[in-house]
Amino acid sequence: MNALSKRQFLKLSLASGVALTLSACGGGDDDFSDIVEVLSAKPEYSLLVEAVQAAGLVDTLKSSGPFTVFAPNNTAFANLLDELETSKEDLFANTGLLTAVLTYHVLPSRVTAANIPFGEAIETVQGDIFKIDNTPDGPVITDGRNRTSNIKVTNLYARNGVIHGIDKVILPADQDIVETALALAPEFSILVEAVQAAGLVATLQGDGPFTVFAPTNAAFEAALDELSVSKDDLFANTALLTQILTYHVLPARVLKAEVPIDTAITTVEGTALRVNSSLQIVDAVNRTAGIVTTDVLTSNGVIHVIDKVILPALPPG
Repeated sequence: MNALSKRQFLKLSLASGVALTLSACGGGDDDFSDIVEVLSAKPEYSLLVEAVQAAGLVDTLKSSGPFTVFAPNNTAFANLLDELETSKEDLFANTGLLTAVLTYHVLPSRVTAANIPFGEAIETVQGDIFKIDNTPDGPVITDGRNRTSNIKVTNLYARNGVIHGIDKVILPADQDIVETALALAPEFSILVEAVQAAGLVATLQGDGPFTVFAPTNAAFEAALDELSVSKDDLFANTALLTQILTYHVLPARVLKAEVPIDTAITTVEGTALRVNSSLQIVDAVNRTAGIVTTDVLTSNGVIHVIDKVILPALPPG
């Protein structure tokens, strides 16, 4: 039994009946060929088949499954080698990395094009998530590093699952929430400084998952004026600063498509906020903040960018 078959496969709760704008390719179920055999019969996936062999995953992908495989074509693999500045031989020799990358392309259930849960977190055999959006140009995967890959071919059926062809190798997340915020600097430099001042770095680098509503520097500067306090004084008041920051954090990963509208959402701080139908956060004192960027994926959650610091019910003074 190889490494992949030892994993406990987690079932996805799939949203059914979602229409896909891209025309499905392939025909009816193949009662004879497994996933590896279907891919092996198509020259455009020869590098993927070679990678599966190098990682020792052939027997797993020939097993009963069912699986869904997002299959990068040869061009996608060649582009990945350039992106990672490595050779095929070196990548294929690194079986730990190769297995992590390949299993990130596999779901532990059969998900046809019509059943893709658009906008939701999709958990892979590797353990991390990605999402798929239905765009005017067809379905697009956003991976854990916020890179995108287009689904170009759908519904290549095998007896033990289904294959969708993609034009870019997807990669699991390699940065947590704090590291992602730092990478987005300087727009979030005050937020990062606040998290450090409150002693919350280790928490937001923990397993989570978390959802962070991240105020920009302009939002923080406006909040200082509104509260009539200097940055130094606010950051020195660690109790107040912690209360404000933890009000921006949810104790779960909630992507845009999963946000419950006009419903109380309890924060890590302990009190609730809600999101209205205009995708604005309504805070505890009935102020509104716009969500201007959504679904920045990280290894331990997701970040949504907001244009105003939201506030819990603060004590007088």
